[in-house]
Amino acid sequence: MDIATLLGLLLGFGFVAGGIGSNMPSFIDPPSILIVIGGTFSITTVCFSLSDIIKAQGIMLKTVLFKLPAADDEAKNMIELAQKARANGILAIQGDIDQIPNEFLKQAFGLAVDGTNPEVIENIMKSDTAGMLERHMSGALVLKKSAEIAPAMGLVGTLIGLVIMLGSLDDPSSIGPAMAIALLTTMYGAVMANMVFNPLAAKLELNSRNEAQIRKIYTSSVLSVVRQENPRQLELVLNTILPPSKRISMFD
Repeated sequence: MDIATLLGLLLGFGFVAGGIGSNMPSFIDPPSILIVIGGTFSITTVCFSLSDIIKAQGIMLKTVLFKLPAADDEAKNMIELAQKARANGILAIQGDIDQIPNEFLKQAFGLAVDGTNPEVIENIMKSDTAGMLERHMSGALVLKKSAEIAPAMGLVGTLIGLVIMLGSLDDPSSIGPAMAIALLTTMYGAVMANMVFNPLAAKLELNSRNEAQIRKIYTSSVLSVVRQENPRQLELVLNTILPPSKRISMFD
């Protein structure tokens, strides 16, 4: 689990709730929630296909709960596998391959063990990575569009509340609920856009870049193993992918 994302969301809403304090019941208004959340979801659906919206919900959940492994740790694991394969042959790492939790890497090594041409393996891995990036980009676009729509729906709710209030000036008992709709919808829209949708879109883009980096490490490593290259050479290649602070040295 990505603790930073979950912790950030919880702390953000916790601070807002702490600021509201005992006045919390006054900040809960079902009509305002219906306008902002229901309206945002509905209008976002107009902008995309239904399948895109459904996929975005899963990607959003994955953004909150999924944590990528450290790129330098994965690079070290790949060099260890490369050393074992070079010393004993690629079939010697079959047991290690079976224990790999990452399906992308496991499939690639499976192709390698089966004797698949390196160019074919490379094309498959790069195509799979491109598909992953496209899915993540689509999810980020849905979140960004939701962040644009939520404040607009808040403004719509504000206008609705003002119209109701102005039409009921002769009835003092209706002014309070109308003002609640007018003000709370703006607040809900701002909260959803700036505390949920935009941060999750940014985190999804970051995770996507990091996952692409790790997949590049996997691709270079699998191809190196297939070609029976020196693991020292693989280390040099992987260090060109890793940032300077994360570069590894296993042959000193």
